[in-house]
Amino acid sequence: MVKYRTKQRRILLSYLSSHPDQALTARQIAEELAGEGISLSAVYRNLAEMEAAEEIKRLSQCGVREALYQYIATPDCRGSLHLSCKKCGKTLHMDPGEAVEILRRVAQTDQFSIDVGETVLYGICGSCKGLRQRRPAAASFQPVGPEDRKGKK
Repeated sequence: MVKYRTKQRRILLSYLSSHPDQALTARQIAEELAGEGISLSAVYRNLAEMEAAEEIKRLSQCGVREALYQYIATPDCRGSLHLSCKKCGKTLHMDPGEAVEILRRVAQTDQFSIDVGETVLYGICGSCKGLRQRRPAAASFQPVGPEDRKGKK
């Protein structure tokens, strides 16, 4: 059975698909779409249906009371490990080769299978650290500590 898409759903889907690297609260989405005549309750209702249809993912983040929602209905997003910046909120897809290696190592050493669809790794992105590269070289790797969280938005 084909699911009927309302005008509100199409507007919401269009907005979210144009922001695939952001995790947004329902309130942020409603504020952005207020000019389109979409209420906060309509946003929540549609987000719930879109989550059930696996078009979006609901996330939680330490220090943020509201749920965050991210559009995931793109081929490169499904099955990707996500990296989320704790300063700017941008979400990146981990390099597939590196993700496979991490998943393989965890499965081998810890006998633990990671649910990729439910996993988000939090840290600080290269832009917020002032790096020009997407990833620092292995030799310059530095774990994120409490001092990196100062001044987070």
